[in-house]
Amino acid sequence: MIKEHIAGILANYTFDSFGNFEFQAIGAGLIHGTYLIEAGDLKFILQEFNNGVFQYPDRISHNQRLVKSQGDGNLLPFQLPLPILNSDKKLITNWNGKLFRLFEFVSGQTIQEISELDQAYLAAKAYGVFAEWGKVVDTSQLQECIPNFHRLDLRFAKLEEVAAGKGALSKEDQVVLDFYLGQKELIEAYQKFQAILPARLTHNDTKINNLIFSHDLQKVEALVDLDTLMSGYLMYDFGDLVRTVACSESETSQNWGAIKLEIPVFEQLLKGYWEGIRSLATEEETKSLLLAGEVMTCIMGLRFFADHLQGNVYYKVQYPEQNFHRAKNQMLLLQSLQANKSELKEIWKSVTQS
Repeated sequence: MIKEHIAGILANYTFDSFGNFEFQAIGAGLIHGTYLIEAGDLKFILQEFNNGVFQYPDRISHNQRLVKSQGDGNLLPFQLPLPILNSDKKLITNWNGKLFRLFEFVSGQTIQEISELDQAYLAAKAYGVFAEWGKVVDTSQLQECIPNFHRLDLRFAKLEEVAAGKGALSKEDQVVLDFYLGQKELIEAYQKFQAILPARLTHNDTKINNLIFSHDLQKVEALVDLDTLMSGYLMYDFGDLVRTVACSESETSQNWGAIKLEIPVFEQLLKGYWEGIRSLATEEETKSLLLAGEVMTCIMGLRFFADHLQGNVYYKVQYPEQNFHRAKNQMLLLQSLQANKSELKEIWKSVTQS
């Protein structure tokens, strides 16, 4: 991206802060290209929108407008940075056939993994506070920007379909396939919750790097990456926290013997999230938190393994076996979650007083 191109994009915004500006590419995001724009004392984030991954940009804008109009951002203890309106009063700017968005810059730092237990607590509390704050949003008006994103039952059915069309598998593939196809009890438990849980405003991608912390890591300054705002269940957001924050290794790790659930981290996540949602959660939602980590870990394992069997058509891979390794990684975490269910239940009882 050259400066003249960025100037052309910024010309779509009505304020005159961009007579003289500097820019630099920032971040290591895999989906959107991101640039820091500095104009005098002002800073902005310019993001190129990847509509190859997010195929329904109008739905994303609709949901973001709805959340902004129905929720009072002043009631949140952190920022919720949504795109700035351009001169056409739109959140997304079309420039030369490409889509862009402009955001106000939030000072702070992002982290890829926790270095202190308190960071897990702070992260989970922020997502819980967001869920409680979002109770005023009419979820029936939210649109599916990624259809069936966290439908565990449909992901399971997809793997069954893909596997049925394959011939003989390698021994390693068969072991992983048998494990995931053996999760019918979890699928049934999920479906029971699906029938009774209320729809909530959910973030749906609650990784710790979707939060901006203060520079001293003592508070959360902003909740970002709001493209997956949709109607969902609290267990989706809490479960993805467990999957991504409470695992001893990243989801790309091949250190098989070291992959396990970090129980002290799980406890801090539950304490933080519960503090945010305790006045909101129904009895059924409270119970669902205990299964949440299994649900979200299984979903990702099913998706990785189905993509592996299909020849890596969805997820980017750095080598041919990477989706298989990702699926095996999630299998080992799910096994650890299930093996420690009794201890997790005691923690759950203590925290939720259930």
